Amino acid sequence: MNRVRIPTQLRSLTGDAPEVEAQGGTVSEIVDDLEARYPGLKERLMDDSGKLRRFVNVYVNDEDVRFLDGVGTEVPGGAKLSIIPAVAGG
Repeated sequence: MNRVRIPTQLRSLTGDAPEVEAQGGTVSEIVDDLEARYPGLKERLMDDSGKLRRFVNVYVNDEDVRFLDGVGTEVPGGAKLSIIPAVAGG
C-alpha cells in the first residue's frame, strides 16, 4: 500500500481525508485505484488522453513525476505520493 496526500481542493471526494491509501505499481495504476474508491478523482487529475492535467503536480517520494516517466512512473511499495495543484498568481 502507498500513502497518497490529497490537496484541500480534492478532499470533498475523499470524505475530507487529507491522506488515503492506494495500491498500484505505477502512478496511473494508483490513480485508477483511487478512482475506484473515490469516483471523480481521476477526471480532476488526468485529461482525456491519460496524461496529468497541466495544473496538477504529482510527486513520488519528493520526485516530480513529470521529470521521470509521467503517469508511467513506477511506485515502490510503501512510497508516499503527493498530489499538489499548481499555483498561479499575478
